[in-house]
Amino acid sequence: MGKRKSARKPQGPKKREGLAKEFTCLFCNHEKSVHVKLDKKAGVGDLSCAVCGQQFQCRINTLTEAIDVFSDWVDAADAVAKEAANDKSSGPASYGRAGTRAPIRDREIEDQDDERRYQGEGIIDDEDDY
Repeated sequence: MGKRKSARKPQGPKKREGLAKEFTCLFCNHEKSVHVKLDKKAGVGDLSCAVCGQQFQCRINTLTEAIDVFSDWVDAADAVAKEAANDKSSGPASYGRAGTRAPIRDREIEDQDDERRYQGEGIIDDEDDY
């Protein structure tokens, strides 16, 4: 005689993985060094890197998560980089402090006088004729 089949026990709800709260730093590239703290009562999200000390703050609301603060930081860093690129392309300007030299691409370099320049010794052509 056969054994009766028992009814399956109902499965509980599946556990959802939480969103990340530690990220890779944009400036020093250390993994899991950027920590985000959300103060929802004050409406402020704080982001800081434990290695290089970079910090960022932005306004948040009740639906904001840590990844939102991180993405705002990435967007702000990109905006600053684009603005700096636009400032450099607009022409020579004052470079911050007095006595600061212009970037290398803005200075004229005389090739004959530069002894530190790589002379190209030991370069082998890697295009082989078959």
